[in-house]
Amino acid sequence: MKDESRLPPTPYADAFWTDGETRDNRWLITCDHATNRVPEWVGGGSLGIAPEDMARHIAYDVGAAGVARHLGEAMGATVIGSDFSRLVIDPNRGEDDPTLLMRLYDGTVIPANRDADAAERERRLTALHRPYHAAIEALAGTRPDRAICAIHSFTPQLRGRMARPWEVAVLYSLDDQILSPLLIERCRSHGWVTGDNQPYIGHLAGDSIDRHALSKGRPNVLIEVRNDLIRDDAGQKLWAGRLAMVLDGLLEEAGL
Repeated sequence: MKDESRLPPTPYADAFWTDGETRDNRWLITCDHATNRVPEWVGGGSLGIAPEDMARHIAYDVGAAGVARHLGEAMGATVIGSDFSRLVIDPNRGEDDPTLLMRLYDGTVIPANRDADAAERERRLTALHRPYHAAIEALAGTRPDRAICAIHSFTPQLRGRMARPWEVAVLYSLDDQILSPLLIERCRSHGWVTGDNQPYIGHLAGDSIDRHALSKGRPNVLIEVRNDLIRDDAGQKLWAGRLAMVLDGLLEEAGL
């Protein structure tokens, strides 16, 4: 007899959430790593790692969902976020990316992924990854002038690495530098320590921006905020307000 709790739900049930679908701003705000939630049908709701590891950046982008929600409210823009941990399956990776299903991340072994086979990978793709991206594309396609703003956060320091001084970072593809340099200039004009494709390069083939913006010719930005600045609601509101300020008029300034 099958254990029904271990079966994946109907696609979409665990894949994503949205805020403000009727808002009319042309920006669509996405949050790929919004939560550390593990669906019950994956390992009984556990990946086999300690709670303190599930609270780290390896499981989700700490504070990013709050920033995205507040930013959407401030700008009158629709927001969509994933509803599953990046360790279950990473929604900001293409289906053929070797890091789609991580077995080791920043020094932590992921037991529930260590022996995951092709069938398990396909199960998670079908129930979570693909429905999330289908929903983004559906929302993006509701207007021809759509622009996408991806919100992420980064950890102040990886284990054994140097501290990261940036407060906010703008990541982008070197083949698409229309909006990002303008945004970086705006951020720096306010005195914020701003990373320019730091602490890492912001483009991977098949990632969310590549899939929904670059390949479709949509204007886009990818913003990362250092997560110690947005761990509580006050910090999330503060940075959402700051980002709304620098995004306001950005498309018009770029002639888009």
